[in-house]
Amino acid sequence: METAVLLQDTMEEKLFENQVEDENNGAAHQKQEDTENKLYPCSVCGKSFKARNHLIQHKVMHRSSKRYHCEICDKNFTTNRSLSYHRRIHTGERPYHCDICGKAFAQSGHLSNHKRIHTGEKPYKCEVCGKSFSVNSDLTCHKRVHTGERPYHCDICGKSFSQSGYLSTHLRIHAGEKPYHCDICGKTFSGNSDLSRHKRVHTGEKPYRCDICGKAVSRSSILSSHKRIHFREKPYQCNDCGKTFSNNGHFLSHKCNNRDAKPYSCQTCCKTFSCCSSLSKHKRTHTDLKPYFCDICGKAFSQRNNLSIHKYIHTGEKPYNCETCGKTFSGSSSLSRHQRIHTGERPYHCDICSRTFSCSSHLSKHIRIHTGEKPYHCDICDKAFSGSSDLSRHQRIHTGEKPYHCDVCGKTFSCSSHLSNHIHIHTGDRPYQCDICGRSFSLSGNLSKHIRIHTGEKPYQCNICTETFSHSSQLAKHKVVHTVIKPCPNESTFDAVS
Repeated sequence: METAVLLQDTMEEKLFENQVEDENNGAAHQKQEDTENKLYPCSVCGKSFKARNHLIQHKVMHRSSKRYHCEICDKNFTTNRSLSYHRRIHTGERPYHCDICGKAFAQSGHLSNHKRIHTGEKPYKCEVCGKSFSVNSDLTCHKRVHTGERPYHCDICGKSFSQSGYLSTHLRIHAGEKPYHCDICGKTFSGNSDLSRHKRVHTGEKPYRCDICGKAVSRSSILSSHKRIHFREKPYQCNDCGKTFSNNGHFLSHKCNNRDAKPYSCQTCCKTFSCCSSLSKHKRTHTDLKPYFCDICGKAFSQRNNLSIHKYIHTGEKPYNCETCGKTFSGSSSLSRHQRIHTGERPYHCDICSRTFSCSSHLSKHIRIHTGEKPYHCDICDKAFSGSSDLSRHQRIHTGEKPYHCDVCGKTFSCSSHLSNHIHIHTGDRPYQCDICGRSFSLSGNLSKHIRIHTGEKPYQCNICTETFSHSSQLAKHKVVHTVIKPCPNESTFDAVS
C-alpha cells in the first residue's frame, strides 16, 4: 500500500514537472490563450486557476498524508519540492538573485514578484474597486476586504484571519515564541515583518513615498492611510454612532473608547479603560515615561502619534484641511476638534455639573476643578497644574522659549493660542459670533465676556465686600478701592498750619 502511494506521488510530481516543461517549451500563443480565456477548476474545492501547472500544484494540498519530513523542526510536507523550499529557511540559502538591485530570494516565484517593483507592473486587478497588484496572492488577500472572508482560524482561541501568515504570527502569541531578533538592540519579534519594520527605527529608512505630495514613510500601511487624506476617503465606519475614519487604528481606538465595559484598571489611581493599549498609555502619566524621541530637537513623548504630530512643527506640514473655512492642521484630531467650532458639537459631558465640552481633554481638565487634583508639578518653582499643557506653557516662563512664529510680522509667542489670536489682527478674521445680537469677535474670550451683557451673569465676586462683576478686570479695579490708604485729617491740618 505504501509503495503504491509513493508511486502515485512520484507519478504526480513527474506529471507536474513534465507539464511545467511543456508550458515552458510550448507555443506562446497557447499559453496566452490559457491565461486569458480558460480557467482550470479544482474538483475538490472548486478553486480555479489560469494555468494547469498551478492547478496540479494546488491539488497536492488536498492530500491527507504529509510524508516528507524536516529533520530540523519536525514539520511535514506533502511534496519533496515543498520540503526543499522549507529547508532554505533553516539554511538561509537564497539562490535566486535580482540582477537590478542584487536582492536574493529562496524561491524563483518570489524573485519574479520582486522584479515587478522595479518595472511597476501590476497585472492583477480587483474587479470590485479597480485596485491593481503586482502579485496574484495580494489580489486574493485584498478581495477579502470586500467579502469579509477570514478562512484561517486559530484552534486555541477561535480568532479568524484573512491571511495564513497572520494566523502563523498569531499562534506564536499563544506559544510565546519570538524567533526573530534585532541584532542592534536585541529586541525579539514573533513575525519577520515586525522585525523588518522595527529595524527602520534604527536606520531611519522610509522606503514608501507618496506620489502626490512626496512624503516618505516607514510602513506601507502608513502610506495607505496618508493617501486617504488627499482623497478624503474614510472607509472605516462605526456601526454604533455612524462616525467614519480614514485610519483603521483610529477606528479601533474609537470602538474601544465607546465600549460600556472597562475591564482594564490602573492600580495607581483606579481609573478604568476599555482597551489594554489605553491603559498602557495612561500609566505613562504616573511614571513620566516618554519613550518616543524627536530626532530633530530631542523632545520626548509618551505616545508615538504625538511625536508624529510634533514633527510637523519642524516640517511645517499641515495635511488636514477644514472644508468649511479652509484652515489646515497638522493632526486629524486637531481638525476634528476644530470642526466642532462650526457644528457646535459638544459630545463630552461632566457627570457632576452637566457642563459639556468639545474635547475629551477639556473635560478631563474640568473634572480636576471638582476634585482639586493638580498632578503636574513644575520642577523649578514647584507650582502645580491640572493639565500637562498648562505645565508646558508655564515652564516657558522660566526658559523664555517662544516657539510659535507669525509668518507675517515675525513676532514670536509662547503659546499656539496666542499666535492664533495674533493672526486675526493681520487677517481681520472674526470667527466668533454672538447668537443673540450677531456681533462678531476675533477671540473666543471676548465673545464670552460679551454674552454676559445679555445674560447679566457676574461670576467674579469680591472676597471683601461680596460685590460681583461680569469681568475679571472689573473686579481687579474694584479691589483697589479696598487697598487705597486715605490721608489722616490731622496730618492734613498740620501741613496746612505749617
